[in-house]
Amino acid sequence: MAARTPAEPARTTLRVEDVTAYRGDALVVNLFEGVREPAGATGAVDKALGGAISTLIRQKEMSGKTGELTAVHTFGRLPVARVLVAGLGKKEKFDLEGVRAVTGEALRLLRRTGARRVGTILHGAGAGGLDPAAAARAVTEGAILGCYRFERYKKPEGDRKVLEELTILIREGAERRALEEALRRGRIVAEGITLARDLVNTPPNELTPAGLAAAAAAAARSWGFSCQILDRGQMRRLGMGALLGVAQGSANPPRLIVLRHRRGRQAKPAVAFVGKGVTFDAGGISLKPAENMESMKGDMSGAAAVIGAFTALARLQAPLHVLGVIPAVENMPSGTATRPGDILRAMSGKTIEVINTDAEGRLILADALTYARREGAARLVDIATLTGACVVALGTIRSGAFANDEAWMAAVREASEEAGEKIWPLPMDEEYDELIKSDVAEIKNSGGRKGGAITAAKFLAHFVEKTPWVHLDIAGTFEADKEKGYRVKGGTGVTVRTLVEIGLRLAG
Repeated sequence: MAARTPAEPARTTLRVEDVTAYRGDALVVNLFEGVREPAGATGAVDKALGGAISTLIRQKEMSGKTGELTAVHTFGRLPVARVLVAGLGKKEKFDLEGVRAVTGEALRLLRRTGARRVGTILHGAGAGGLDPAAAARAVTEGAILGCYRFERYKKPEGDRKVLEELTILIREGAERRALEEALRRGRIVAEGITLARDLVNTPPNELTPAGLAAAAAAAARSWGFSCQILDRGQMRRLGMGALLGVAQGSANPPRLIVLRHRRGRQAKPAVAFVGKGVTFDAGGISLKPAENMESMKGDMSGAAAVIGAFTALARLQAPLHVLGVIPAVENMPSGTATRPGDILRAMSGKTIEVINTDAEGRLILADALTYARREGAARLVDIATLTGACVVALGTIRSGAFANDEAWMAAVREASEEAGEKIWPLPMDEEYDELIKSDVAEIKNSGGRKGGAITAAKFLAHFVEKTPWVHLDIAGTFEADKEKGYRVKGGTGVTVRTLVEIGLRLAG
């Protein structure tokens, strides 16, 4: 693969300094909705500007609504060219996701103006009541993720605008050590997400199964976790008939990528993260429609999230034994491809009737989950762009969540909420099993249109047995079609923050 996309801003620093003394290209302050007289840092800037912000509020040119960005030129009254007033919305609704979003939006706008050095206050850490360290981490994440660009295959622009430095301005007496650690963690996690985004955005002629394996191995070498790559012959000896059945239609051979972060005393993995790695999904013989098929390069977003999370956990030196399992394949139509009506034998020994070759993700995950379970993982989380049905059910706002263990589901949900990544549990009633019963095998890989996201999860449940397991269906959240907040067009890197949070919580 080509070189990584460099993170912007290149530097994120803390400085104890009055906001009106900051010297740079621009300064970001904020305003809650409904505030008529700005106070705190915004009030100090307003006073230095001769009441310009107050005047705009009175004239109803500035309201503080969520997403509102108002540039105020200083004309030499401050040592920056412009002040950007960011609307935070209603104070009672403002949270860490709001910090990430407003930071990303503000810095993208300032970058377009040519700003290279920007100062900002800690949004929400004063009147908003947010923990300053948590706000500092969110500002860092929002800055890096909001400024993300994937331009690896474009000709470099001569006057490319780059945000070089973000300075977070804090008050005297602030807990400097906690804030510095928050910045460090925020950057590490954000760079794990940008790695995941890079992988999702990479074209499938480059990111083949072998290319994905090479990227995982490179990340392992850089950050100090282990990476083992299994080839077709090794998978055949393990009996991975479901995975190999999907892979057999492609000229690009499959890989099973096994990652391990091992710190602490656990002999067996405390948790295994299993990521779907279909580097391109044409649907196989059950060919997809041509419209929007190019987005199927992102059918390995679950794998990308696992790799991104491993880089973060390794850099944070989390005292935990974590296993990562990524089945990497292409799903292509050819004379050697699996056909509807074929019967495959999975690694677990279970026979599967293939009804639809475009229901391939659950087939490769079946063998990967079995592998993780046999490695002794105490808990399982799989992440997959699995079903269009989940997009219909939840849209692009939340990822679907399914589980066989209520306590483990609650733990994963708490981690996702802390990380700011929305998931929503869906039912796993026994009656849904009837839809995937086969007349000629033990199970079939598709239950049809009704309850499609649920029957896909019920299929996977056959391969985890009694191990606590959560399945996250990210089909609706793995990519964005427009810029909003800290999300930009293309891969989102969704669930990296959640997986890191799960790991840190298990590590204590």
